[in-house]
Amino acid sequence: MAEITAAMVKALREETGLGMMECKKALQDAGGDADAARDALRTKGITTAQKKAERVTKEGLVAICASENGSSAAMVEIQCETDFCSRNDEFKNMVAEMAKAAAQMDDGEIQPTAEMTETLQATLAKIGENMGFARGVKITADCVGKYIHHNGKVGVLVGVNGEASYETLSDLCMHIAFANPMGINKEDVPAELVEKEKEVAKQQAIESGKPEEIAEKMVVGKVNKFLAANALLEQPFVRDDKKKVKEIVGDATITSFARFAIGS
Repeated sequence: MAEITAAMVKALREETGLGMMECKKALQDAGGDADAARDALRTKGITTAQKKAERVTKEGLVAICASENGSSAAMVEIQCETDFCSRNDEFKNMVAEMAKAAAQMDDGEIQPTAEMTETLQATLAKIGENMGFARGVKITADCVGKYIHHNGKVGVLVGVNGEASYETLSDLCMHIAFANPMGINKEDVPAELVEKEKEVAKQQAIESGKPEEIAEKMVVGKVNKFLAANALLEQPFVRDDKKKVKEIVGDATITSFARFAIGS
């Protein structure tokens, strides 16, 4: 058997990120063949990842990567098992790399590439926790606002066409993070949720024993209130609830937004 030197173990450890004893054993099993040892560790890592994929991921981080001119940005949510893992530098760096990769892709919903999946699995092998790509999105507009909460658990992107100051973009992001709207306009609120709200309002009106005309007005009023509470432009602005968000935006147009919160 070929001699397994400390330099060989060190090189394999740096390449794979795995423990020294695990690398040494892989080299011994491969008779000193570094390529064979690397392949064996990679195969073992994939098998381990498949086993760990059954474990629940309820923690993680959100990361954003924006273009230099501020006209586009991508956001990703990567989940893991524990908060301890989400504070690990290896995990943080991997999530940042995922956001950079997403920023190079087309607008809209982001699906992880094979290269992104390999990067994630390599980090899984190093840290030893289940982790996964939860979701991603890229937005392009005249200007794109971005926000990451200090704990990395909530992130927001908002695209605006027209003139919008940094302060306006920042305020919009903070509002979306806090108010969690379902759509930009009333028409964007999911129809099935509107219908469900309407049914609840009808039942309440019937149980109230009010005359039919008054009951119908009650239903319309409650549905309108629901829409105003969940449509971004109609929501009371969080910094001044006497104004609606559409008054803060002015002549600019919100084209799209995304809000990611870990586990939701």
